[in-house]
Amino acid sequence: MPTTVIMPALELAQESGTVLHWLKAPGATVTKGEPLVEIETDKVTTEIEAPASGVLGDVTARAGDVVPVGQTIALIFAPDEARSVGRAPAVAPPPRAGGATAVPAPAATVKASPLARRIAQEHGVDLAQVTAAGGKIEKADVLAHIASEKESAAVEGTAARLSAASPKARRLAAERGLDIGALRGSGPGGAVLAADIAAAELREAPSTPRAEAPGVGTVWRIMAERMTASWTSAPHFYLFREVNVSRLISWRERASTQAGARITYTDLLVKLVAAALSRHPGVNASWKDGAIVRNAEINIGLAVAIDDGLVVPVIHRADTLSLGEIAARREDVVSRAQAGTLRPADIQGGGFTISNLGMYGVDAFNAIVNPPQVAILAVGRIADRVIAVNGQPAVQPTMMLTLSCDHRALDGARGARFLGVLADLLEEPLALLV
Repeated sequence: MPTTVIMPALELAQESGTVLHWLKAPGATVTKGEPLVEIETDKVTTEIEAPASGVLGDVTARAGDVVPVGQTIALIFAPDEARSVGRAPAVAPPPRAGGATAVPAPAATVKASPLARRIAQEHGVDLAQVTAAGGKIEKADVLAHIASEKESAAVEGTAARLSAASPKARRLAAERGLDIGALRGSGPGGAVLAADIAAAELREAPSTPRAEAPGVGTVWRIMAERMTASWTSAPHFYLFREVNVSRLISWRERASTQAGARITYTDLLVKLVAAALSRHPGVNASWKDGAIVRNAEINIGLAVAIDDGLVVPVIHRADTLSLGEIAARREDVVSRAQAGTLRPADIQGGGFTISNLGMYGVDAFNAIVNPPQVAILAVGRIADRVIAVNGQPAVQPTMMLTLSCDHRALDGARGARFLGVLADLLEEPLALLV
């Protein structure tokens, strides 16, 4: 029995995905686990692996097609199944408007002159679609069919370009007031991609006014829905702590020199938060189906702002990574988040989130818990403030921390103990060695 290849659900609230291009042709032999097709959603572009070994066939989704989640897009036949049907399974033609899918006869069975066949092959024409004036298809019939196709393409060009555009490209075009039907795409089959929208904007004169499109982007909508659900269902409470980070600053300078790479305060926070979570596993938990579920691994999400919303890529098993490894992974996932090329694994499995707005000059803020997690750390800027040092006023660099907690799974005492350990580590990073 053939194995189905379906449009997968790669993220929360995903309703459909776009086929960018097939990495294997119909009739090709595939091996289980090898890349089969590239799929794009609103947040990620990823390669889907073959679910079984065999022969690829019955491909019903072409490059540029938007397919609902769960719908079959191809079949993988066992070698004996492929032989039993006597042919390699072929790509199904797109359905005609208002009717059932036409199933043409194989081109080899159509009566046509050798010259007509050669011309049809050169122009990629399916002889089964050509109408013959006489008993068999001649050169003139093929040329007439080609001319008719070109005329139809000219009339329906805008609609074709609209259908062969990725969801992200359509959304960006709508938000920026661009006519996507007038753009020439660089994707498979001429599909318009997000990069084509950016290129079109650069070509426009800077002084050209453009009306803002109504509504919001899909990523922003999903973010708004999830945050609204969290805010209205999770009883939030907040814990605040001001910490002296003079030694943290010195640690960052030394670490950057020793690693020979750029170490950010976010990298240091990931390292220290992971250490604090290992000592307080009750904070590294999720609220699922009315119960507290402790996470087996320490996976820390980083809130990253992108053009059309907010995504939270995850640094997995952060407690096992060196500072240099954390910096490398942070740079990788953040750059791919901003480029829109995150993989499904990049946004899955987070157990705790850090939201750092210090680089924007924000002193302190209250973050909304990222469900199903039970806590999120909001980090403000480092600023010189007057604090007491050994009973005397002194100017020291300090940072404001705010821990937002879901009271269903985390009480004030447990949250305060975790925040206290984190504050101690920030003020004395060498405590990591103890």
